[in-house]
Amino acid sequence: MASLQEQLLKAGLTTKQKTRQANSDKRKKNKQKRSGVKHETSLQEQVQQDLTKKQVEKNAKDSVLNNQKKQLLADKEQQLRIKQILKHHQLKNVNGETEYNYTFDSKIKKLAVDSVTHKALVNGRLALCGWQDITYIVTAETAAKLAELDAKVVLVQNEKIESDQVDEDDPYADYQIPDDMMW
Repeated sequence: MASLQEQLLKAGLTTKQKTRQANSDKRKKNKQKRSGVKHETSLQEQVQQDLTKKQVEKNAKDSVLNNQKKQLLADKEQQLRIKQILKHHQLKNVNGETEYNYTFDSKIKKLAVDSVTHKALVNGRLALCGWQDITYIVTAETAAKLAELDAKVVLVQNEKIESDQVDEDDPYADYQIPDDMMW
């Protein structure tokens, strides 16, 4: 069976020139289609690359946000732990007439303690810790544990004095320190 073009030529409805032109147009159209298909494929590849890039960026952003949330949770847990240690290990009933001066948030504060507590604070057996504008008296071991968690919590922790002996070479050993000079 003959093609439509051949039938039209035999019937005299078209000329050889028009059939060549139609074939040429047909080939050009097919060639554009084929190159257009490749172009569409590259567009699809570009879209796929963009989607992959956006997914990677989203994952990185999510990772940063998750790390921030974990850090906030860890900070909150640490603060609760510090608060719990202070509440459970604080010394109570140490009120007295002797004043012990210390700094808290760059302010000088006074704490009324008994003489035994005062001596223990000076000798380093006890320490002062501050949390949310409250001062706690704790043992030196507890203060060391708190310093590992957050060093800012420990307000006063003196060096331990091994003995209460007076230095033999001290020229002022015979003189008593007045009460108003005690720190």
